[in-house]
This record gives sequence, C-alpha cells and structure tokens, in this order.
Amino acid sequence: MSEDNMQIDSPAAAAEQLKDAQGEIDESLYSRQLYVLGHEAMKRMGSSNVLVAGLRGLGVEIAKNIALAGVKSLTLYDPKPAALADLSSQFFLHPEDVGKPRASVTVPRVSELNPYTPVREFAGTSLTSDLSQLKQFQAIVLTDTALKDQITIADYCHENGIYVVITDTFGLFGTIFTDFGKNFTIGDPNGEVVNTGIVAGITSEGLVSALDETRHGLEDGDWVTFSEIQGMDGLNNAAPKKIEVKGPYTFSIGDVSDLGEYKRGGQYTQVKMPKIIDFEPFSQQLKKPELLISDFAKFDRPQQLHVGIQALHAFTESHNGELPRAHHDADAAEVLKLAEGLAGQGEDKVELDEKLIKELSYQARGDLSPIAAFFGGMAAQEVLKSVSGKFHPIFQFLYFDSLESLPSTTTRSEEQCAPTGSRYDGQIAVFGKEFQEKIGNVKEFLVGAGAIGCEMLKNWSMMGLGAGPNGKIYVTDNDQIEKSNLNRQFLFRPTDVGKLKSTAAATAVQAMNPDLRGKIETMSEKVGPDTEHIFNENFWNNLDAVTNALDNVEARTYVDRRCVFFRKSLLDSGTLGTKGNVQVILPHITESYSSSQDPPERSFPMCTLRSFPNKIEHTIAWAREMFDTFFVKGPEIVNLYLTQPNYLGASLKQSGNEKQTLETLRDFLVTEKPLTFDDCIIWARQQFEKSYNNAIQQLLYNFPKDSTTGSGQPFWSGPKRAPDALKFDTSNSTHVSFVIAAANLHAFNYGINPKGVPKEHYLEVLNDMIVPDFRPDPTVKIQASDAEPDPNAQSAGPLDDNDGLNKIVESLPPPKSLAGFKLEPVEFEKDDDTNHHIDFITAASNLRAENYKIEPSDRHQTKFIAGKIIPAIATTTALVTGLVNLELYKILDGKTDIEQYKNGFVNLALPFFGFSEPVGSPKGKYIGHNGEEFAIDKLWDRFELEDVTLQEFIDYFDKKGLNVQMVSSGVSLLYASFYPPAKLKDRLVLPMSELVEFISKKPIPDHQKNVIFEITAEDQTEEDVEIPYVMVKLQ
Repeated sequence: MSEDNMQIDSPAAAAEQLKDAQGEIDESLYSRQLYVLGHEAMKRMGSSNVLVAGLRGLGVEIAKNIALAGVKSLTLYDPKPAALADLSSQFFLHPEDVGKPRASVTVPRVSELNPYTPVREFAGTSLTSDLSQLKQFQAIVLTDTALKDQITIADYCHENGIYVVITDTFGLFGTIFTDFGKNFTIGDPNGEVVNTGIVAGITSEGLVSALDETRHGLEDGDWVTFSEIQGMDGLNNAAPKKIEVKGPYTFSIGDVSDLGEYKRGGQYTQVKMPKIIDFEPFSQQLKKPELLISDFAKFDRPQQLHVGIQALHAFTESHNGELPRAHHDADAAEVLKLAEGLAGQGEDKVELDEKLIKELSYQARGDLSPIAAFFGGMAAQEVLKSVSGKFHPIFQFLYFDSLESLPSTTTRSEEQCAPTGSRYDGQIAVFGKEFQEKIGNVKEFLVGAGAIGCEMLKNWSMMGLGAGPNGKIYVTDNDQIEKSNLNRQFLFRPTDVGKLKSTAAATAVQAMNPDLRGKIETMSEKVGPDTEHIFNENFWNNLDAVTNALDNVEARTYVDRRCVFFRKSLLDSGTLGTKGNVQVILPHITESYSSSQDPPERSFPMCTLRSFPNKIEHTIAWAREMFDTFFVKGPEIVNLYLTQPNYLGASLKQSGNEKQTLETLRDFLVTEKPLTFDDCIIWARQQFEKSYNNAIQQLLYNFPKDSTTGSGQPFWSGPKRAPDALKFDTSNSTHVSFVIAAANLHAFNYGINPKGVPKEHYLEVLNDMIVPDFRPDPTVKIQASDAEPDPNAQSAGPLDDNDGLNKIVESLPPPKSLAGFKLEPVEFEKDDDTNHHIDFITAASNLRAENYKIEPSDRHQTKFIAGKIIPAIATTTALVTGLVNLELYKILDGKTDIEQYKNGFVNLALPFFGFSEPVGSPKGKYIGHNGEEFAIDKLWDRFELEDVTLQEFIDYFDKKGLNVQMVSSGVSLLYASFYPPAKLKDRLVLPMSELVEFISKKPIPDHQKNVIFEITAEDQTEEDVEIPYVMVKLQ
C-alpha cells in the first residue's frame, strides 16, 4: 500500500500526535483500543486531520468518539447559534450557551477528552466559499448540512482524494453515506485474529490436512503461508497461497507436485490480503444508491427513506431552512408530494408508503440522544476506517429507523408534540409531552458505571430519564477509575483517576443536565449475594426497570436472576472490540439472560502446557501459572501455616497434595527465605536455571530428540516441538528482565525494599554466582500425552515417602517462633506498568518460547492474553448504548407485544447489523382435577404462600391437583413422600420458616422477607411435571 494511497505524512511524522514523552503511542491510555485496531492502524490515524461539520447531538457524538480514538487533529465547524432544543442531545452544551455559536462553546469541552488530540474551531464562516481550504483534511464529516452544500463538498472531496462521510438523524430515522474515493484499500476487512495451525499432511495435489482433526477455521478465498515444512521445503516462506476449503479439517492450495514429497511437520498461517474497492461520488449515488441493509425485516424501507430524506431537504430549501413542523399534517402532505415527484425520477420507480413518509415529516425536527449515539458511533467508526484502512466501510448508503419505539399508551398530536420551550423539545417533537413526563418519573437502576455505564448515563441525562418529581436513578459500581479507562469512559478526566466510577459519572451527568441534581443515588457496592441486605426487597420492589452495564458473565447472571425473581424488565448489553449485542428481558414475555449460555472458555491440555507447547498462547498460560505459583499461591500457603491452628494436621491431610504443600513451605520458610535483596536476585537466577535449563535437559533425557513412539513415528513431531535448554546470558535483555522482575516480586512477598538498585548491581550479583551443573535424574517420569495417566499424580493410598515428608516437617520453624511474620501475596494488576507483573509474565513466556523456537510475543500482546483483557472501543460502546435506549422507550411505554422488541447484534468491522425479536419464555402445562389443563410460564411464574405449616403447604398443592413428592430449600431436603411417618410427624406441624431453620441449623437473616422452596410433584395423570418454585412470605 503506497503512502500516497493512504494519504498519511511520512512514516517519521506518522504517530507524532499519539506519542508520550518517550515518543511511543501511549499504551496506558489507548490500551483497550489498541487491541481492536492494532499499532499500525493507530499510527495512520495519528497522522490524519479530520473535520466535523454540524455540532448538534449527532455532530458532537462523532467529535467525541474521534477525539477519544486519537487523530492528529480534529477541527469542528458550526457557526450557528445554539438553540434550547439542541440540549435534547448535545451533551456539551449548557443552558447558558443558548445563542452562542455552537462550535466556539463545544471546542474547549471536546478538547478535554484526549490530551493527544488537538481540537480547534474551523476558521472560515462557510465551508463552500473556498473549497480549497478543505484540502488540509484527510477526512470530512457533514451533519446538519443543506443537500446542495453536501453535493458541492462531497464531489470536491471525491475529486481531491478526501474521504467524506455524510450523516443525519430525524427523530427515530437516520442515514449515513460514505465515499472514500477510487481504489480505496482495506488492509484488514474483518479485524478477526488470523488462523494458524499445525500441518498433518500435504498431498501432491495440494490437499492440506490439519493435525488431530482440529478445525482450520478458514474460508474459501483465504490466503495462507507455510513454515517449518520438511519435504516440500519450497512451500516454506513462499508467497501466500489462495485456498479452497474441502472440509472442516482440510483445504486445498492447488497442485504442488513439483515441490517434492511431504515428509513431516510444518505450520500454516492465514494472511490477510488487502481488498480494493471503488466508491462513486455522492451526486451519482443520490440517483442510484448502493444500499447496505440495516434491518432485513424492513427490506423495502431504505429506498423510500432515500427519497423521503431528499424530500425533507427540498422542503427545507423552500421554507427558509426550516424543517417540517412536528406532527404537522399540512407540512407532511407537502413532503409527501415532493417525495412522490422524486420517486418517479430515478431509473427504478420507488413505491412509497404514505404513512412512512408522513412519519418522517412528523419527526423531522426530532433530535433523540439514542439515535445520535447509534449514528455517531457508526459515523466515527467510518472515519477511523477511512484514515486507517482497517475494517470494511459501509458501502455506500445505510438507512435505519426505530418506529417500534413510538409510544402507544400516550397520545401524539400537533399540540402534544409542539415545542414547550424546554431542553427536551427535540424528544417531545417525536413522542409528545405526555410521554416525556412518563420518562421523567421513572425509577431506574444502572448496574455498572464503566464504558457502557458512562454512555448510558449520558443518554439518560439528555432524555431527562428520572428527572421528574417522582424519578430516580440508582447507580452502583465498586470500581475506581484507572488511566486506561479514559479513552472510552468519556465522563472521566485525568483528575478523576482513583475516584469511584459511580460518583464521578453521576457528577459529570448532573453538570450536563442540572435537572438531574438530587435525582441520582450512587453506591459503591457490588450487586451480589453478599450485598442482599443493601439491595434488599424494598430496593428491588421500588424500581421500574433495570439496566446492566457489566463486563462479566457472573455479575450479569446474578442481576438477571434478581430481575426474574422480582419480575423487573432488564436491558443487557455488551461489547467486544467492534462487536456488540443488546438483549431485552421482559417479565412473563421473554427468556432471560441466563436462559442461554456462551460456550466455555477454551483451555489448554495440561500436558501441552507442562512439556509440549507449540504456540505463544501456551507459553503465556504457563508463565501466568508460574506467576501465581511463585508470588500468589506460595505466600498464601505460608500464611495459612502461620495462622491456622494445626494446619499441618487437619487441613493438609484433606487437601490431597501434601508433598507439594510441604515443599512449598520448606522453600519459602527455610531453604529459599531471603534476608536481603541480593538473596532475591540469587533466587530469581536459580529459578531461571530450573525452568529454562534443568527442566528442558530432563525432558530431553526422558525423550531424546531422536526417540520414536510405539508405532515407530518420531516422538518430536506434529504438535510436539523439540526444545533446547537455555544458557543464561547477562547480555540478553530477556534473560536479565526475567531476573529483575522475579527478584522484585519475590522481595515484595517478603517486604524487602528493592528501591534504587541499579541494573549494574544485578549484573554484579549475577556474575559472582556459581550455578551448579545439572545432571538429569533417571527416576523422574514425565507424562507424554494427556491420554496417558499422570505418573506424578499423588496416589490416594498411604504415602511411600513418609520419612522424607517427616524430615521436611521437622525442618519447618514452628508458627509460634515466627509470631508477627507474614508474607504479602501479590495481587495481579495488569494496568500498572511499574509493578513488574506483566514484565515477569512477558519474560517468562518469551524465554519458554525461546526454548521451543516459538515466535515470541511483545509485552502488549502478552498483557492482552495474560490479563484476559476485553478489547474496547468508544464507537461500539456508543452505538450499542443507543440501541439499548431505543428498547428502553418501549419498556417505559409498557409494550407487551414481543414482536415490537428487538435483540440486536452488530459488528462494525464487517459492517453487519442483525435484529431479531427476543425468544419467548418457556411455557409448560399440567393436568389438575377433573382433567382441567393449567398453563405455566416455567421462568417467570411462581407460587406464593404465607408462612404455613408443612402439612398446609402439601394440602395447598393437593387442592391444585399436584401431589408433592419432595420439598427442598437450598441444600436442605425438608420433605420426601417416601420418608417414614415417624420422621415426618414433627415436621408436618412446623411452619415452613421454622422447618428450614430446624433442618439447616441456620437462622434466616433478618433482612430476608421470604424463603424459596423447590418442589417436585406429579399431576393427576401421575406424570412428573416441571413446576415453578414456591415463595413463602415471612411475617
């Protein structure tokens, strides 16, 4: 890809704007985004100048997302005076800014978002008076711009190689157009990680088989390269080959009979080939648009909206720049007439739905924060695609609407939707005053105030959610703000680092909309079983709806279960890089979040990690485990020994790994206990020797490089790579950084201060050391594959080596002699670059990679894998939150028709938008007395009883035609029909609450107002039936 094509400055100047003091991209700020975009794309963005025109809600949303992403410069243009209605979605305008030029009040607030992105105001008063001034920009975004100006600017940009994005929103409608010129090159069309795998065989016809029936994950038309192949050596490091998929485990690369015969070994690696596309200019596309479908259920709408939005522009031009009035029938009739004229002009006549075009006219003055968030996220991502060449652009028009969000319980009319002189007029224009009141009096609970939480609160502050006399927003998050949060959690500033997220976010949105002052209650507790006394029954019953903004499955599942229990609607959403999803959970209507599960995380076989790694992920997982063993688990065991009475007796015998635990105690308290920091350096050097030299020598002693398997195959083949032992070298930076990191972490465990030790001192200590030579031990056994039993697993019988263990026990200092002594286990923290955690894992992993000749990984990638970082980018977060709030409008309206709701899945990289109605909750039935059939909702229904006796409990179900077989609560079985009468006599007369306390021997907590019982029962046909749980209410 040539520099000209990419339109970036010289490589030397490329990343200037994204650099920190050392001249590198500031990874601590951009870390989560780097995992989505990669360093190369970030550098290209860092050399791009972007202009955003129009600074109402949509324009400021785009500007915010681009500023956070980091470009060389961002210029904002909008000389129009701010109007009160702009406050419906323009979150950087305050009431006192009304009447001032939008750009001059917005620029300083956008510039606070990212110290590496300079933000300035466009100097001229008009963009079209001198088009040559646009040449300073690589990309231009037009919002709130007249159609004739759009055509003039877009066609000029097409001729001059400037990328252009045009986007607008009208109430619940929106549109976006892109033109990135001729021969636009996409370096990475999908952003997915490339597939790699081990080759099992290649035929002369070019059929490649993957090893051990592992799926290759490739698609027709993908390209691959090969390395380490024996036999067909000509394939190694040759030009990429295009493949054809033959099956899940095989693919073809075409005839390779001239390359000799395949012997063994080798790896394939997918290569992403650039894709080149030609865009047409805007004026041409207006006549015959290339449409990307955003919702396949509305297949006929894009063509109509293409015409309808042009009709809006025509109306505006003949009415002094004014859009049609809200819900105004005469204006709507005029727009329809204009649209009908346009519909017959193109090559394909467009059939118009009169209601759709009138609705577009009714809502044209509408300005909704969620629609601005949806299109603002999308448009900013298109700008980043244009200047980075990463991900596939929208080609070329996309239209979207969310008419399902219109209320049906409140009225909409010209009078209802007329401006009221309030900051919510942009929303009232769409929904009417009555619905606005409804929004204001909601009691909403937001769980999480991170990336999605910030965006959610911003939307709510613009919507006026909870700002009415009876409204309230509850926000909880137990997390504090870190530097890496700042590039997507846009409510936070550098001065907020260290503060609680919930408090800082609430303060920020109360400044955006003063109506929310006193309406947000912030908490810092995690929602979970431990905090049910805080988030108690009164708390949940008081809520109207719940929204999740969480990043882990465990917490989301818990909140979901509480919502099912208290029958509250829940909106759940999540993002992963450019992917995002939204799920709607409605009482008695849909399934819940917990109804479906993601596949489990992939784990590596232990044997592969211990002895036979073949890719960098294996060595990183091994290094992460080493970190835990040395610096976390070891010190924790020592502390248990020092504090738990008779730890060596009771606890240890139960744990089943006595030998390992005793050896750990001996190492930490006797043989390897350091007194000075020099001892820590010596210890670190010894660990290097054990792991990277001795262990490898032992492995090669057990399985020499020329050994074969029982079937005569070479042992070291396929996934098994033969290692080489490493010789410690003080001139090798990875060797030394392992020692430095390990010594510092070991010192931390023992409370030894390593501050101020220069690198030269480490080298002095290392050079003075004598490391004894290693001789392999013939008695050591090593597991050759996971299919075999582990020869080192401790047997359940009596230990063979009791004498050896007793000797270790005798060598340990008694806990009393160490009164007050305690080790400090390390708490793994990936985002602190000074704590040596990621340094240790990177060095440990790369040294093992060196053992096995695996391509090493840089610190950044190691941190991503070891820290299980969820890659995040502001654009996806903004867009997904917009979709969540379009569903929230429906919930607040009280819609019960499942077809009106939409679960969404998006992938901005492709780009792909998928919407489907939620899955209904599972239903069941049982047969009662006289053959009567009863329907039940297996998820949302339950039986509710007072605190009756067990006998009355059973009789209650008997009357319903259900014969109770068993009753349990938690882990306690309280009743079974097969219990003898003597056992039941005392139980049947007890109230249910006392029965639970009696059997479980635990009192019911004071804050708990009910007890849950599970029952199994038969109906009148003597069939087992699945019935809901029972809730017994306590007095």
